[in-house]
Amino acid sequence: MNWIQKNLFSRRGQATTEVVLLFPFFIIFILFVVKIFGLLVLSQKMEVAGFYAARRFQLQSHETPYYQRTWDKRFLEKDIQEKVEAYLGFNNPDMRKFLSLNDLKMNIERSGTWIHLTLTARTNPPRIRFLCNYNKDQICEHDALCLKGYAFLCDTGGEITINKYIGHNERPNPYALPMDK
Repeated sequence: MNWIQKNLFSRRGQATTEVVLLFPFFIIFILFVVKIFGLLVLSQKMEVAGFYAARRFQLQSHETPYYQRTWDKRFLEKDIQEKVEAYLGFNNPDMRKFLSLNDLKMNIERSGTWIHLTLTARTNPPRIRFLCNYNKDQICEHDALCLKGYAFLCDTGGEITINKYIGHNERPNPYALPMDK
């Protein structure tokens, strides 16, 4: 036992040069993990917000054209969008910065059978300086996936879209047995 303690505790530490050289790579890795985690959080929050917006619109919207043009457009859609923006973090500066939120667009299209709700959240590019200082043509060499990743990191940011189809809030016909007819 004494021999093991002597060998373990008599060793010298890791060379400082290796630690100093690997530290920037560790920081870059952490930045990417945090940004990817933020996108995953935003994606999940968009799904929940899409369900909320669809369900609330289904339950509170009107079938009458007059109310569709007035109350639904003026109040209901704006109120739903405000609640969704608050849930996603547009009102909180720290959450907005963490998720790189830029703007949110909610579009509702009515048709005969379904109501189509689309939520689109646009994010700002993270713009990590030491990655965006280089020419994208030299780095990517016309690789489509590389160009898309470079555009997300340095130029345009990203866009997450959620589509929900809503049925009309109609009362179902009462169940009629075939023998009742």
